[in-house]
Amino acid sequence: MPSLATRFGRNRVSFSSDAPLSDDQIRRVAPSIFATEPHFSRSARYAQIPTANVLTALRKEGFEPFSVCQSRSRFEDRRAFTKHMLRLRHASQIVKEEAHEILLINSSDGSSSYQMMSGILRFVCANGLICGDELADIRIPHIGNVTERVIEGAFQVLDDAPRIASQVDEMKAIALKPDEQQVFARTAIELRFDVSDTQPAPITEDQVLRIRRRDDMDASLWTTLNRTQESLVRGGLQARNAQGRRTTTRAVEGIDSNTKLNRSLWTLAERMKQLKA
Repeated sequence: MPSLATRFGRNRVSFSSDAPLSDDQIRRVAPSIFATEPHFSRSARYAQIPTANVLTALRKEGFEPFSVCQSRSRFEDRRAFTKHMLRLRHASQIVKEEAHEILLINSSDGSSSYQMMSGILRFVCANGLICGDELADIRIPHIGNVTERVIEGAFQVLDDAPRIASQVDEMKAIALKPDEQQVFARTAIELRFDVSDTQPAPITEDQVLRIRRRDDMDASLWTTLNRTQESLVRGGLQARNAQGRRTTTRAVEGIDSNTKLNRSLWTLAERMKQLKA
């Protein structure tokens, strides 16, 4: 049996595995992927192509899903149609330390077009980084031949893998001084929380830069990015709220907020790389 990790949050349910997910595993977590009809709010022009059908076509092209999540909805009538995300890998892109992934986001209630972007999974900590480069962001509206265009988009993202891998290698080759790591962490905290002169950060740079495993001990930009991303996205850090009371940071569970923070952190790392060049 594959080693599975299931996480339940307020805004989404997610399920990941170190082996490709079956339809049964996906359906238990994200039934909206299998919606055959759109939400009643959609017009007649809306082309309802179930994500499950697109996934079947992508599997035939060598793409397999390893992670799935679905947003929760406050409205009962939308729960079977709400936004969901699959993280897929192509067999040709799984390497020793990281795997290039394609993130596929969709919904059947109008809250999302088909959207694809690049991601990287770092196996040592199962971090799911999302690349911030707009060139690796493809959006396809629910009009016309959606399936064919999604497959074309998936291969466009896949073709971008060598450039993303090159960016990762460049980050691994850049060593950051302790004060540079602190600056990176401080900026990342400001991306995650509302920080101002009257609203101090709830956590410290040292908490964000915490070393959790031997593989995180080097001072490279790549490791700094991964430590920071893990700390901010997973949450669970001891903090103080605006009133000075002890609290714990929450995981970033929403698909939109998770994607936004991940991409912002990637962009921050890219800018740090440019400054160090």
